[in-house]
Amino acid sequence: MFFGKSTSNKRSSRHGLKESLFRALTCAAFLVALLLSPSRSNAEPTNSFVYRYADGHIDADIRSGSLESLLENVAMATGWHVFLDPGAHHAVSAKFKDLPTGQALHMLLGGVNFVVVPETNGPSRLYVFRTAQNQATRLIRAPAKPAKPIPNQLVVTLKPGSKTKIEDLARALGAKIIGRMDKQNSYLLQFDDDAATQAARAQLATNPDVAAVDYNYPVEQPPPVQLSQSTTPNLQLKPKPANGNCQLVVGLIDTAIQPVPANISSVVQTPLSVVGNYTPDPSQLTHGTAMLETLAQTLATTTGGSTSVKILPVDVYGANESTSTFNVAQGVATAINSGANVINLSLGSTGDSSVLRNIIAQGEQQGVAFYAAAGNTPVTTPTYPAAYPGVVAVTASGPNGQIADYANRGSFIQMMAPGDNVVGFDGQSYLVEGTSTATAFASGMAAGIADTHHACSDQAESLLKQSLGSTAIPTEAVDQ
Repeated sequence: MFFGKSTSNKRSSRHGLKESLFRALTCAAFLVALLLSPSRSNAEPTNSFVYRYADGHIDADIRSGSLESLLENVAMATGWHVFLDPGAHHAVSAKFKDLPTGQALHMLLGGVNFVVVPETNGPSRLYVFRTAQNQATRLIRAPAKPAKPIPNQLVVTLKPGSKTKIEDLARALGAKIIGRMDKQNSYLLQFDDDAATQAARAQLATNPDVAAVDYNYPVEQPPPVQLSQSTTPNLQLKPKPANGNCQLVVGLIDTAIQPVPANISSVVQTPLSVVGNYTPDPSQLTHGTAMLETLAQTLATTTGGSTSVKILPVDVYGANESTSTFNVAQGVATAINSGANVINLSLGSTGDSSVLRNIIAQGEQQGVAFYAAAGNTPVTTPTYPAAYPGVVAVTASGPNGQIADYANRGSFIQMMAPGDNVVGFDGQSYLVEGTSTATAFASGMAAGIADTHHACSDQAESLLKQSLGSTAIPTEAVDQ
């Protein structure tokens, strides 16, 4: 614990184990360099802040900057939860290299008090205040990092009825076709280098047969869930016949799942994959398995343990640590083509993909309901596909019933659901937490309520919102 002129050593508790679906930080990089001011001319260097994960030392070169701007970037670089006294002000100006954290913060914060409180099961907390730690009540949100496209890839969508063949177009551009969505006329092309990619993008922009040219963005695999000492619920879910023509099927677009336990196997359809066959490690709980269990628990609670709803898992990751917006679009299309009419997307990216947006728009026109995770960074910037029209964006609630301190709170969010759940796997209990879990709760509840009302998927959202009423999300907590 570091103190800066502080007489308080009060420790703060952190609720739960925070899932980090959308965190851009990585300890493998050992340091993160962040710009603290807008771009300037080459003659005037930008301010910089570097935090070294290996030893906790800091480099800084800040000619001028506000206290809030500094703390936003400290939160981004370190992963700490940062709280500021609204009445504290300081013009930041400092230059140094390789200073320990405590000494570096003294240099940066000047006469403003601070305390860094380590946490056993989560990120440290930094409190910055005038005279007392309890004055630091404002959570400083780390700025969202812009999405970087996957190098040397373009997604090309041809116009309906176009006579141009993608094979001929790819050959003319010197590209390889590495992904196909023929029904949508969308194709993923791979180029040799960035120069070839940019040249092709320029050519495609003027091609009358091309409807859209997109970058392909990465979608990181949700991190492993954490072991909990909690007791796993005794889950039993029995099938019943569907009502009329309204067979509700929840498409779970996620990582691969492990073998389905007998107590829920009757409602789980044969898993599909858009990335080839992959068998996950049977000893390590996957995110997809955890979300499947959460969906099943919610269905059991909502329907009383007997349901006609089916769950269709679709793997869009395989053995990879990340997937792409193109693969997610493929997964959604595959699920819908296989009968899914409620889609659970406990994943996301800051990359905006017109192909994924169009797939969702087409599904919505068919009566498909979409639920997607808002993101586990306390910002107000959009996460996709949650922010697309036609998608119910779900954020997570914390123990006090308000939006969790780690969760996105942008104006695009429509619903809040519990951010944590305990699931069973291989005889052990696991705590899963984040907007991923909240999304599985929301989609499972929507499907379950529609099932009990003998309704179809196009009525699921309205029935869910009627059930939740004004408790769906506290609007005063959104986009503040």
